[in-house]
Amino acid sequence: MDLRDVTGFEWDDGNLTKNKKHNVLPSEIERVFMNRPLLIVPDKVHSQAEERFAALGKTDEARWLAVVFALREQKSKVRPISARPMNRKERKVYAEAS
Repeated sequence: MDLRDVTGFEWDDGNLTKNKKHNVLPSEIERVFMNRPLLIVPDKVHSQAEERFAALGKTDEARWLAVVFALREQKSKVRPISARPMNRKERKVYAEAS
């Protein structure tokens, strides 16, 4: 996936606060998209209403996160849907890609 056309993030009250249960801050989610490696795959299971993707990446503090997101405004904005620490399987896949 090419994210070169992305100019920012789409935040509202819903997606700003829903990741609190996993102690993930919006700034951490944004950093995942800036750092490398970044793995992105289609989330076909949850793409009924809109196309969704899953990203595996790390924060500046080396926290490994899994982020589900959609692209909005003609694919120029990332709209985070959920974020949480990677599970064991995701960590293995991410480590192999690093």
